[in-house]
Amino acid sequence: MKTTYREAMRAAIREAMQRDERVFLMGEDVGHYGGCYAVSLGLLEEFGPERIRDTPLSESAFTGAGIGAALGGMRPIVEIMTVNFSLLALDQIINNAATLRHMSGGQFSVPLVIRMTTGAGRQLAAQHSHSLEGWYAHIPGLRILAPATVADARGMLWTALQDPDPVLIFEHGTLYAVPGELDDDAGAVDIDTAAVRRPGADVSLITYGGTLPMVLEAADRLATDGIDAEVLDLRTLRPLDDAAIAATVTKTHRAVVVDEGWRSGSLSAEISARITERFFYDLDAPVGRVCSAEVPIPYARHLELAALPTAERVVAAAREAVHAGG
Repeated sequence: MKTTYREAMRAAIREAMQRDERVFLMGEDVGHYGGCYAVSLGLLEEFGPERIRDTPLSESAFTGAGIGAALGGMRPIVEIMTVNFSLLALDQIINNAATLRHMSGGQFSVPLVIRMTTGAGRQLAAQHSHSLEGWYAHIPGLRILAPATVADARGMLWTALQDPDPVLIFEHGTLYAVPGELDDDAGAVDIDTAAVRRPGADVSLITYGGTLPMVLEAADRLATDGIDAEVLDLRTLRPLDDAAIAATVTKTHRAVVVDEGWRSGSLSAEISARITERFFYDLDAPVGRVCSAEVPIPYARHLELAALPTAERVVAAAREAVHAGG
């Protein structure tokens, strides 16, 4: 059936709440307003205010409440409106949710799911547009997901809710209205492995989340030049699927990592380092990276577009890798 990323995510929340009475959703405007991005539209009327809870504008407070609920046996889904606002809850996420299992010697787990919107491309300026999922991927004790397709938006949530530890789901804002085909019997999906979205033999384009459609477009452009690009969707950013990265790099012998985060200290830097450490002698060219410009994301449309990774930049980086390898 035809659906959108937004509708798939809503269906995932609805199914989780129907299957498990311990599941509830809480966050800013998730109830009467239907969610800032309309993901929870209609769920308040369906499940009531006890399970679709509007919260005050205090990320630290309601994230902390979610941690407490998880410790008490509930399965909360906490929605944070945008990744930039999650910085107000860093103490709760990093010092509490991520550490309690370890600090309690395994006596306590925090089965909490935190959903948040990430990424730019919507003219929302610097305080609503950054891609900080790479920061969270640095933190032991957290699992980091970045669904890029309708099927993953539909299926990752239930699997995440089964995890005894906190899971953060990053939903790129440009994907919500993107349509896609979803099987009528679509259900939970694996959150442990990356996925090859386009097989190829000449160069590996490694990406995730909101940049996946653009990278697939770049691969199509490269095909017109006779360059057969493989596209790997990481899907899970912590823990990374090292086996999938190894398989694509040893197959094509060239890699370009596309990451909407900033280049310095980025997820792309980590992936590049892992490839170089393990597969240096398999490479026919240096690992390329395409990242956002090292500036706060601008509001002006032409400046925002200039700051973000583009298909043109990905094509250029892939061509450079292929030509460097002879």
